[in-house]
Amino acid sequence: MPRKRLTQIFPFLIPFRAKQRKFCYYLKMRFDGNAYAAEKGERLPYKVFSCTTDMYNEKTGFDMIYQENKVHNLKLGAAAMEGLLIRPDEVFSYSRATRFADKKTPYKDGLILRDGKLVTDYGGGMCQLTDTLFTLFLNSPLTITERHGHKLKDFPDPDPYAVKGTDATVFEGWLDLKVKNETAQTFQLSFSFDEKHITGTLLSDKKDTFIYRAVNGKVTYKDEQDGVYEEAEVYRETRFAENNIFVSKTHLYDNRCRIGYELQERNEEK
Repeated sequence: MPRKRLTQIFPFLIPFRAKQRKFCYYLKMRFDGNAYAAEKGERLPYKVFSCTTDMYNEKTGFDMIYQENKVHNLKLGAAAMEGLLIRPDEVFSYSRATRFADKKTPYKDGLILRDGKLVTDYGGGMCQLTDTLFTLFLNSPLTITERHGHKLKDFPDPDPYAVKGTDATVFEGWLDLKVKNETAQTFQLSFSFDEKHITGTLLSDKKDTFIYRAVNGKVTYKDEQDGVYEEAEVYRETRFAENNIFVSKTHLYDNRCRIGYELQERNEEK
């Protein structure tokens, strides 16, 4: 029988443990030798990639107030990163970039995935922002240094042709989303909202010779004892921007998650 953690025996210690973890996390980041993106600037001239997603999900089983709360949270997080520059040799950290996003205006309770179940908690729903960021990063020359996928996929992709396995979850002090700029370009983050959508855009100070696109390799669904699992290979294709001629295809990672809905198809290869 595994030994219980101190916070399992004394649950009232959990908030103190969380604060300790966050303090140590940012202290370690301060002395890890990386230069972290922190400065904002005027809008850069060239668009690298842009993506738009719906903000409201009516199929969660929860009151729609939590979707409204999510939108409130998304706007706070996006405002903290609007105009942020990622210069050559700098590292972008989502946790660091949004650390004080709720300093003046608090987050609201939204939906989060905890122990495989949807529950409500302070600042919930921010994974849509990290998913948007990760999509931008995948479709760029930035180097992914830390990314964590959800262990459970609750709902099917709104777009059946979307690249699978490209979500990103964060948990401050434990899990982060990080990329490093190993190019000679400077990149910049920008966000916009309309009544139903969030749009994330990655900009650059230079027009690139290449375009970058995330694509799937093999995607399979496997029946296992505790459910059905989706396994997806994720690659980045590089093509010449001028004529779209293929240059290279690089394997980035393999994603695995359990499916929490009924599948229409079992297996597919791309």
